[in-house]
Amino acid sequence: MNSPASAHDPAATASSSSQGSPATHDVTFGLDTFGDTTVDRDGRPVHHAQVLRDVVEQGVLADRVGVDAFGIGEHHRPDFAVSAPDVMLAGIATRTERILLGSAVTVLSSDDPIRVFQRFSTIDALSNGRAEVVLGRGSFTESFPLFGFDLQQYEQLFSEKLDLFAALLPEEPVTWSGELRPPLVDQRVYPETERGLNAWIAVGGSPESVVRAARYRMPLMLAVIGGPAGRFAPFADLYREANAQLAGSGAPRLPIAVHSPGFIAETDERAAELAMPHWLTNRNQIGRERGWGDATPADFHREVRSGAMYAGSPETVAQKIATTVRTLGLDRFDLKYASGPTPHDDLMTSIDLYGRKVIPRVRELLDEAGFTPGVPQTVSRL
Repeated sequence: MNSPASAHDPAATASSSSQGSPATHDVTFGLDTFGDTTVDRDGRPVHHAQVLRDVVEQGVLADRVGVDAFGIGEHHRPDFAVSAPDVMLAGIATRTERILLGSAVTVLSSDDPIRVFQRFSTIDALSNGRAEVVLGRGSFTESFPLFGFDLQQYEQLFSEKLDLFAALLPEEPVTWSGELRPPLVDQRVYPETERGLNAWIAVGGSPESVVRAARYRMPLMLAVIGGPAGRFAPFADLYREANAQLAGSGAPRLPIAVHSPGFIAETDERAAELAMPHWLTNRNQIGRERGWGDATPADFHREVRSGAMYAGSPETVAQKIATTVRTLGLDRFDLKYASGPTPHDDLMTSIDLYGRKVIPRVRELLDEAGFTPGVPQTVSRL
């Protein structure tokens, strides 16, 4: 296998890889969706085809209201409409001007690394350099039997495919060998990008995965979907320490991001009223599949109060995001704005408030605190 040191070094482009994106010293703010199947105002399920069209409109609105990045995840089950996020992103690319467009996440273990690179380099061309890919194993396994992969090779599939993908990033002839596919000899992959493809690694909190991201010199996306964000501080610190040791103290710093669920309305009460029933539907459906007990409204309010749910008024959500950014020393925060079958109109309102009110307010709070990305601050609330 190729050495991780040969992977494309994204440090120069990770914070600002497109025209019109924020300056490199700024924290950036994104939105993520898995394309949850929604309901209409009468509670009737919306057809997958309409959900897909609605997600495109959500991405277009995010671009218009100043959100920095828009990510779409991948699922292969009835409660999520999006199974081909790259196709969705290509469509959004042709209707947007400045927003970064990426996956949230690409389940690399059950995909082909070369095809993933080709699809996202194509999106990069259509968007004039605004594509990024977030690589991970995903928290669902339905793609493995669907595409003919053995779950007993779960770890080996991800490890080997990530190694191959990293070898593609320099966009030079690749000579590579592994155990699960034939080798490559002096192979080029097309289309090539104009400025390089930005690739992140998403992890759920495994120290080994954090160190692996550092080995490949890829930015780190922490999926914080439950409990206080502060408990992830050791992983952020580990990533910084591993980068310093593996790449040397003079190497450019790589960014760290967090992805967490949330919902915004004009007031805290209205946000809970609109978001909680759908959050519970989503959480309990998945929980029953995995043998968890049902969540209750008290669990929702606890996650809002002290956990990973960023729901409330613009001021409430901005304060909580700013606290998380400062505590972990983040470069980026992505809000997963859909959790369950929330109606499209409510999602559009949440996106609008996030772009117009939450993001500017978070920037104000960070400026007031003298925050510098990459430098954690002690914050008593987390």
